[in-house]
Amino acid sequence: MVGGRREFLGFAGVGLLAYTADLALFTYLRGPAGAGPLTAKAVSFLAGCTIAYAGNALGTYRHARVKGLRPYAVFVAVNIAGALVQLLCLAVSHYGLRLTSQRADTVSGAGIGMALATVLRFWGTRTWVFGGGRSADRTVDGSAERTADGSAERTADGSAERTADGSAEQTVDRSAEQTVDRSAGRSISRI
Repeated sequence: MVGGRREFLGFAGVGLLAYTADLALFTYLRGPAGAGPLTAKAVSFLAGCTIAYAGNALGTYRHARVKGLRPYAVFVAVNIAGALVQLLCLAVSHYGLRLTSQRADTVSGAGIGMALATVLRFWGTRTWVFGGGRSADRTVDGSAERTADGSAERTADGSAERTADGSAEQTVDRSAEQTVDRSAGRSISRI
């Protein structure tokens, strides 16, 4: 698992880039392009979503090594849920409260809506897209952790490793430079 601080900073950095693209495109579409508020938000959302997935898959959660269309589909679903939060904020402001200026639409859709949606997106991305449905565990002293996908457990110094299903356990004896595969009952010496 990526350390908590690094994970947050990576997610925030990618999110900031995606947010910037979303906000700039929304503002352009809503202003000079003359698009309606919901259309502008839907189009700008798609651009931001694509940037966010690429940044998280290639950056923040690169260790998860997700493959296929399923992770992307789940990411899109999580982001659609976030977009619905944003659209709801925009609709309530624009149509319910009749705050129809470009500034009001920007504050409600790309400000308040984005902040609420980010909380949902972080949790969903971490848990369902790159976390294999499980969050990572760490001991109180940080000496052991399980990767986000639950595939390995290791000590902080990397000296022991076990797959989640327990099928293989390896330890590294650093002084002898020898790896022992306990499941196979054999030793492999490094030269």
